[in-house]
Amino acid sequence: DGDSDLSAYERKRLKNITENAKFFAALKLHEVSERLNQLTAKRQSHVTKRAKPKKVEAEAARRRSMRLLRVEPQDIPLLETPARPGAEENPQVPAGPLPMVPEDEAENSKWTEALLGTWMKINELEADDAERGTPDIKRYRESLSSMVLSEENIRKVVKGRVCSMAIHPSQSTILVAAGDKWGHVGLWNVSCRSEEGAHIFIPHSFHVNCMHFSPCNPAHLLSLSNDTLRCADVTRAVFDEICRSEEDFSCFDFLEQSASTAIVSHWAGAVALVDRRTGGTPELSADIGFRRTRTVHVHPMNKQYFLAAGSVDVCVFDVRYLKAKMNKPLSSLTGHTKSVASAYFSPVTGSRVVTVCADDKLRIFNSKNIQVLLIFKKQANKIKTHKNSQPKPGWAVWDPKQEHCFLVGSMAQPRQIQVFQDSGDLLHSLCNTDCLGSVCSIIVVHPSQSIVVGGNSSGRLHVF
Repeated sequence: DGDSDLSAYERKRLKNITENAKFFAALKLHEVSERLNQLTAKRQSHVTKRAKPKKVEAEAARRRSMRLLRVEPQDIPLLETPARPGAEENPQVPAGPLPMVPEDEAENSKWTEALLGTWMKINELEADDAERGTPDIKRYRESLSSMVLSEENIRKVVKGRVCSMAIHPSQSTILVAAGDKWGHVGLWNVSCRSEEGAHIFIPHSFHVNCMHFSPCNPAHLLSLSNDTLRCADVTRAVFDEICRSEEDFSCFDFLEQSASTAIVSHWAGAVALVDRRTGGTPELSADIGFRRTRTVHVHPMNKQYFLAAGSVDVCVFDVRYLKAKMNKPLSSLTGHTKSVASAYFSPVTGSRVVTVCADDKLRIFNSKNIQVLLIFKKQANKIKTHKNSQPKPGWAVWDPKQEHCFLVGSMAQPRQIQVFQDSGDLLHSLCNTDCLGSVCSIIVVHPSQSIVVGGNSSGRLHVF
């Protein structure tokens, strides 16, 4: 207090410190702190502490299998792991014509020659088309009841999931072609009834989305993959390349009986006109306003009209008025709430259209008055909506012999192929609890005989 060198501020500061010290001393905080420490010590004495693990100075490295490390053991060579089928990317098929040689043979064997010879023989003997008829429902039901499935008529024809099928129109020999998701095309002579009756060819690199025997020359089998449209010509034993595209193909159909021209659809939505007489180069690529086009189908009588099915769109177009852009449909078949798997005209008159939709419904539309629809541009008249029992996305196909009936695979138990009338009524179910245990999502029907073939996801064909 006697230090005169301190300023007024410092003297006031020291005074405050002294007063604060006296105040805290009067509170006796140190005694309270000691009491709290004693209480805390008593509580901790009743708690059992977990022993702290000793710190390891140098943790040993975790032992790993030499097999996982791909390290060869001493004095023992490491065996090469065989590659899984399908694990590696499919080898690309070269462009241009390909010889018709089976996958597992370097050159044609006697069995392959026998298969191709049978194909060529039935084309020569039965060049004329079978007369199409529309039998009454009673006789048609009787023919369905007489169809059976036996073990010898079941065969794994291709390696992967069946994506498309075609049946030869022969009335004496059952010859079926199937295309799978790996680009394989399998040919099966069902009438041969031997292990050598089926062979696999590889004309494509991707899914075989669509197949048809030529309507004027069944010696030609046309198959469409994502990138190519090819024609298998049995007379020359070669797969000719008709056209190729960088945009994925989805479906095709012939625009005339001579099979010279075709309408081809792309997954991205556009359609193209292909003329085989001009080297297969697309004559026109037309944007029809679809985000996705899955199937196209030409009217059986009026070949200038074709049906396109897309995401939720099903429309009729006139091929004569197609242009590059801004194409408007002649008629729209509306009411689909989800993606449409397929849409097809009825086989004789085209008076009906059947569609398969992912909303679990089959729809039948009336297109008999298509000329009137063109004038007024009205929506086609929907006859009836039928809810299929547990349907699997696939195709509903008309029976070429019966204008008013179509077939579709079902997931109902037991597994079966159902035959419906265009009224929506279930006419018959093809099934065999001992032989058919899978869903036949792809179906093809013989044009003149009581023969139905169903293909499943494992590459197996079932012939009723």
